[in-house]
Amino acid sequence: MKINVRKGKLTEVTTEAAVVTHFEGEAGLGGAAAKLNEKCGGFISEIISQGDFTGRLHQISVIYSHGCLPAKRLVVVGLGKRVDFSPERLRGAFSKAAQQIRSLNVSELATSLDFGSIDLALDRATEAVVEGVLLGLYQYTPFKTIDRESIREMSEFTILDGEESAVKAIRNAAKTAEIVSEAVLFARDIVSAPANEMTPTDLANEAKASAKGRNIQCRVFDTEEIKELGMNALLGVSLGSEQPPRFIVLEYRGGKKSSPFIALVGKGITFDSGGISIKPSEKMDQMKTDMAGGAAVIAAVRAAAELGLPMNLVGLVPATENLPGGKAYKPGDILKSLSGQTIEIVTTDAEGRLILADALTYAGRYKPAAIIDLATLTGACIVALGDHVIGMMGTDDELKQEIREAAAVTGEKVWELPLWEEYDELIKGDAADFKNSGGRAGGAITAGAFLSKFTGGYPWVHLDIAGPAWLTKEKPYIPKGASGVGVRLLVRFLRNRYREGKRR
Repeated sequence: MKINVRKGKLTEVTTEAAVVTHFEGEAGLGGAAAKLNEKCGGFISEIISQGDFTGRLHQISVIYSHGCLPAKRLVVVGLGKRVDFSPERLRGAFSKAAQQIRSLNVSELATSLDFGSIDLALDRATEAVVEGVLLGLYQYTPFKTIDRESIREMSEFTILDGEESAVKAIRNAAKTAEIVSEAVLFARDIVSAPANEMTPTDLANEAKASAKGRNIQCRVFDTEEIKELGMNALLGVSLGSEQPPRFIVLEYRGGKKSSPFIALVGKGITFDSGGISIKPSEKMDQMKTDMAGGAAVIAAVRAAAELGLPMNLVGLVPATENLPGGKAYKPGDILKSLSGQTIEIVTTDAEGRLILADALTYAGRYKPAAIIDLATLTGACIVALGDHVIGMMGTDDELKQEIREAAAVTGEKVWELPLWEEYDELIKGDAADFKNSGGRAGGAITAGAFLSKFTGGYPWVHLDIAGPAWLTKEKPYIPKGASGVGVRLLVRFLRNRYREGKRR
């Protein structure tokens, strides 16, 4: 979709649909809605006075202008109660408006960011609106062959403002939002892809393509190189599959040579059957999504490079399938990790933490200022927090707070789980240093406790995205399926931490 930002008035623009907003329970109109209402002789105030439109969150009314405006349609969307207003609500409202307009087989829309009196900076408002439109219109359709001509797409979104200085600020913020949104859509695409089309090699190729032309150096380690490195935990998980493993390293050097790296680590299990400890068949088809953490890392590095963030960043994605087979690793096996620590296999369905253990150890080679890993790691996290919340654990309070602050802006909810010493007892090995499962009790936490043993003492946060990575019911700007969770969170964290080359 083409994003246009230009000087002008919404009352004078020629468009198929002009979008305005209204707060619930307020008799008077504000901002652009009031100006359009006056121009068209009270069309909007009439539907409010008649009770047809109240402004409740995401409520939409489409009014045909009948020539009183250059815009053919007025689309009024509710923001809910003013006291509850947030960027997340603005994001969702514009997503729903864009979806409604698309359903009318209309390919363009226009709006003004004049919402009346709201407590939100212009750049934040712009980003929320653009993200809502772009993310809300996402469709995954490459494998649809029947009635492809009926798939509706939108082509143009215009934002207008009467002040030249505001136009410049909006244009910059819209470009930022477009870059971040495209990264999210990229992540959604590769998570949505079936496992036969997104093998470890395919994922590595996506990383290479993502790096091309973006000031990102991409190196992909093959099976022999992984073996030479001593990443036996990653190698062990891969043994049951005919598809060879890959270890993806993405380096973006946008800061000074002396500046420390931030390391992002993403789980890249392109299909997880559970291995010898095989999963139930129900919902196993969704296990193509077990590389959502890796997808988020690749996408976040891509976005950071496109934004030109003044920092050094490395993205690490260990990628493999986890399948049963004659060569597959087994319960009772012992693997020697890259760190030199040994791991006793209790269940082969706790494979994500094994490949992350080697990747986290590798991250230490960069002597990073911080390590953040993302993984669809445990069903236990879904049991604890549900489908819409990211479980957070970590060893550094400042880093955790930075993640919380980023989440408050992006609307990607995080909740901290404890990493107390008592949980370490549950992962102590009998025949090795550690075992890869602490059992059912506190399963999400013991998985985090296990990962903590491979972080090398660097500031570290673990984000378990098992719940929100794949949705069975759509949300306002997240269609059913792959959400791309974590991309906006990581990018906002990076933007917050480094502004004009200075750590805030």
